[in-house]
Amino acid sequence: MPQLLLELLSEEIPARMQAGAARDLERMARERLAAEGLLPEALKTFAGARRLTLVAEGLPPAQKDRHEELKGPRTSAPDQALDGFLRKNGLTKDQLTEKDGVWFATLHRSGRATPAIVAEIVEAIVRDFPWPKSMVSGVSKLRWVRPLRGILCVFDGEVVPFAIDGHESGGSTVGHRFMGDAQPFLAKDFEHYRDGLERRYVVLDADERKTRILEAAKTLCFARNLELVEDQGLLDEVAGLTEWPVPVLGDMDPAFLDLPPEVIRTSMRVHQRYFAVRDPATGKLAPHFVSVANIAARDGGATIARGNAKVLSARLSDARFFWEEDRKVRLEDRLEKLKGVTFHAKLGTMYDRVQRIVSLAETLAPYVAPGDDTVRAKAAEAASLCKADLGTGVVGEFPELQGIMGGYYAAGEGLDPAVATAIREHYKPQGPSDEVPSDPVAATVALADKLDTLVSFFGIGEKPTGSRDPFALRRAALGVIRIVLANQSRLPLKAFAADDLIAFLADRLKVQLRDEGQRHDLVDAVFALGDDDLVRIVARVQALGAFLGAEDGKNLLAGYKRAVNILKAEEKKGPLPVGAPQIYPGMDGTEQALLVHVSSLDEPLTQALAAEDFAGAMRMLAGLRAPVDAFFDKVLVNSEISTERENRLRLLAKVRDAMGQVADFSQVTG
Repeated sequence: MPQLLLELLSEEIPARMQAGAARDLERMARERLAAEGLLPEALKTFAGARRLTLVAEGLPPAQKDRHEELKGPRTSAPDQALDGFLRKNGLTKDQLTEKDGVWFATLHRSGRATPAIVAEIVEAIVRDFPWPKSMVSGVSKLRWVRPLRGILCVFDGEVVPFAIDGHESGGSTVGHRFMGDAQPFLAKDFEHYRDGLERRYVVLDADERKTRILEAAKTLCFARNLELVEDQGLLDEVAGLTEWPVPVLGDMDPAFLDLPPEVIRTSMRVHQRYFAVRDPATGKLAPHFVSVANIAARDGGATIARGNAKVLSARLSDARFFWEEDRKVRLEDRLEKLKGVTFHAKLGTMYDRVQRIVSLAETLAPYVAPGDDTVRAKAAEAASLCKADLGTGVVGEFPELQGIMGGYYAAGEGLDPAVATAIREHYKPQGPSDEVPSDPVAATVALADKLDTLVSFFGIGEKPTGSRDPFALRRAALGVIRIVLANQSRLPLKAFAADDLIAFLADRLKVQLRDEGQRHDLVDAVFALGDDDLVRIVARVQALGAFLGAEDGKNLLAGYKRAVNILKAEEKKGPLPVGAPQIYPGMDGTEQALLVHVSSLDEPLTQALAAEDFAGAMRMLAGLRAPVDAFFDKVLVNSEISTERENRLRLLAKVRDAMGQVADFSQVTG
């Protein structure tokens, strides 16, 4: 079946927008093709520095004829409703039929040729494309991320003719801006298109560009007995900046290695987009770097490397100046300046925030490190200085190094190593792959920092909504959860957070546990007990998951739901009987066995839960499976004898309540 090939050629597309643009192009094309009844067998998109490309395989040459039944207003509806329906669909009343008091119309639409539909779809996509930022070229009113230069659109080997604000579609494109043949080349299908670009020094696929960069960079380093410092974010960026990536190994002045390695790497990465290089023997940075050129230079990149080295030296000279100047002022002496830095209009200055973090750190320390009285004082000291580096020159130049530089300055001032570490790590974890502070002082300050963020912004009503989270509160919540769990801190959340924030943390915990393979409904079942100790909650969830994963647990859950449904149905008729179930003369043996068994759990179940032996508690509940199954198999709950009925309802309530001590099983969906 025919193939559709589309390329939108423009000036340079920012690297950070390319992956999203490829996804948006695929989504928009797939949705619009489907709406027209055109379902491709395969559809793939590509994004690079200058072009967005789409290839759709297996499209039909034309739409099928379509027959559609439209439901109109009721026959008793006012004439205006019928007139509106007829006008909207271009119908007359003789085309209507009546069924069960409702007007219907059957529309017969002949299928159109696919190229005509594609022309409309491409124009709609181009005009509605959701670029984060766009511009007009000055030549037309069309908005695009950068000025649009050409449209290649070919279906089944033939050009699909159309024009968008003066940009006419065609069947040709161009290769690399500098290395490729300046003349356009024809592309009748994707294979010719991809191969033609490759011959003209354009690698179409972003993943292939990344592979080439990584392999070539590692080879260059290996030849010099060096090791590349891999950086996935930087790799993504340089792959988006180049069409024909060529790594080049350059040399830097070894004298700069006395700077903190984070300063060197950040200067390389942020300002120049260079990869750092390390000595595999020592694990320390080596006086070299890898840059990625967009051309294959005739001299092998020697001139490029020398030019890059000069630029890097200038950047690192600036960094050294800031580093040396910063160390002339103690962190403590920088605190006064924080009074002039607004944190948030409703939350005061950064100095105010620091005072809150200090207070929180002092309160949290006993939970993070129970029995260690030294942690409280060290955490308070670290918290008081944790934001002081915001006024330093290096952090002003490299905001990414907040905290890290404070740790260096604190160590240089001879402060306690635990204090310096806490200052350095108090922003951690900043993402799912970031490490969690393990030192008690660092964990305390990091926890205080994130809790203050959450409590403060929730307090002024700045909560995340949908995808909007300008203050990164979801990340802060996950940070709190990870710190508490990693350090097994028995933190009572209700002492620090209101109900809405606790619910927010519960949602984040669901995300965390779901990523670890746990079911979110089990988190609901445990949270419903009102517990606010994350360590205990997770232990319950894990035990509950294991319990319900076993056959006894699944069957007992079915028995629990049956019991609850009976109790709910009876409750609608009137109040349920209160009190404990009793053994009575003539009692059915199955009923008596269940009563004896569930009653025998009263004390041991309470003891197991008090000792947080949740697995043991689940095993006790598992023992209820057989007597519960037998009870429902042989005993009629709604006995005609009222005393029997009431006693059996009290027995079911006792089973429900026993299980309810472990979790709210009504929240379990499976």
